[in-house]
Amino acid sequence: MNDYIIFTDSGCDITPDSLATWGVKHCELRFLFEGDETIYTNRDVSASEFYQKMRDGACAKTSAVNVEEFKSAFEQELKEGKDLLYIGFSSGLSTTCNSASIAAEELREQYPERKLIVVDSLAASAGHGLLVYLTVKQKKNGATIEEAAAFAEDMKWRLGIWFTVDDLVYLKRGGRISPTVAFVGGLLGIKPVLFMDNDGHLINRFKVRGRKAAIQALADKFAELAVDKENNTVFISHGDCAEDAKALAAIIEKQHGVKTEIITFVGPVIGSHSGPGTLAVFFIGEERK
Repeated sequence: MNDYIIFTDSGCDITPDSLATWGVKHCELRFLFEGDETIYTNRDVSASEFYQKMRDGACAKTSAVNVEEFKSAFEQELKEGKDLLYIGFSSGLSTTCNSASIAAEELREQYPERKLIVVDSLAASAGHGLLVYLTVKQKKNGATIEEAAAFAEDMKWRLGIWFTVDDLVYLKRGGRISPTVAFVGGLLGIKPVLFMDNDGHLINRFKVRGRKAAIQALADKFAELAVDKENNTVFISHGDCAEDAKALAAIIEKQHGVKTEIITFVGPVIGSHSGPGTLAVFFIGEERK
């Protein structure tokens, strides 16, 4: 019986409306601005408003979904006789997925007749969202919860997750580059190109000079690593730079004949660490590299 719920969290950067259309339920990570005690979710502040605050100098701090939140959300489904497959935000970047695992373990004791499976996407933003999307398609095609979970576990190692940032100051704040590198890079217009490795960590792979070159570099990575390019599923996310996202999508379509499935914002929770101007492309490859 195909009677299970796919669950995720807002680290996937897919809008709540889209998730609802897919039949996916989710929990919200949170953030706040320094000097402001108000705690927000991605629902509370529009992405454009959030990034404008960052451009104006605001700093945001983020927090994961905790165990009790997951227990409450999961238990609602279990009480209705549903099994549950949760696909979570990378454990390499957040404790959210670990919280879900703890919640699931505790609930298995209370509901031994129900199935609760947790998959760590080891991905973020719309790369995480892409994994959810592909798994939903498996469910719609009749996959059991075990088959869908096995698919997600296999597919996560094949995600291409490549991105660039426009301002190095945000990577400096996160300790990923030194203040000196950030300062010199800013003067020279250096743009890093990064990817997400098999541990779900962000790795700086190489640098280019200028935004145009950075956009082309992301398209080049699709050309180099994507499989079955004409039939690939491409997601793009951006930190309030929609025109750059459209430009990247146009390059990929022109060169390979594939239209980007979804262009979405990098939400405030992830954007807190990457900043305005972040641009990312996600696709299916032979392996994650």
